[in-house]
Amino acid sequence: MSNKPVHKVLVVDDEESILELLKYNLEKQGFDVRTATDGQGAVDVAKKFHPDLVLLDIMMPKVDGVEACRQLRAMPELVNTYIVFLTARAEEYSEVAAFDVGADDYILKPIKPRALMSRISALFRRDNAKKNTSSQIKAGNLIIDRTSYTVRLNGKEINLPKKEFELLFFLAQNPNKVFTRDDLLQNIWGADVYVLSRTVDVHIRKVREKIGEDCIATVKGVGYKFNVS
Repeated sequence: MSNKPVHKVLVVDDEESILELLKYNLEKQGFDVRTATDGQGAVDVAKKFHPDLVLLDIMMPKVDGVEACRQLRAMPELVNTYIVFLTARAEEYSEVAAFDVGADDYILKPIKPRALMSRISALFRRDNAKKNTSSQIKAGNLIIDRTSYTVRLNGKEINLPKKEFELLFFLAQNPNKVFTRDDLLQNIWGADVYVLSRTVDVHIRKVREKIGEDCIATVKGVGYKFNVS
């Protein structure tokens, strides 16, 4: 019997055929799967299930995917949960809205199950690799701890979703080094995730709102760096 941990996945879509397709393919790969047919149902299930990954449609009744993602990201117990949007909406503003509320990936329908399983496996592989290089960074009154995925500023714990944490940790690991948006997309989201370069700007803004404007500097026309005086 394998000792490999079973990842828990919540699939949310108002189309029963998509739920069945994804549930079948995920369970075939050994995932523990729960489903919901609208955003409110997703929030209710997630409170008890504590999924490692949420696959979330955008256009749904009651509570849409964007609002559901916002509520999920506000739950401390889901701070390390991946949220991936599966949607037929290809407009740029929809993608920006998804990442603005904390999405980790954005995949367009129609869904190709094998490609989706590959993307999911890549997310968890990167996660495991990062866990194996756990460490802590201290910069003044800021402490960033990868072992517990926590950030403390002046002794107070700051809640950062997974991608915001990884972005901060990566920059802090390389103090005063300037990274372009493409560099950050490659290192934080990976080559197999297709996101807009503006996604980096959105995440930088959110990190600054929580830990202060001065920690991450903008180098005009180039990118960003973590400031260490």
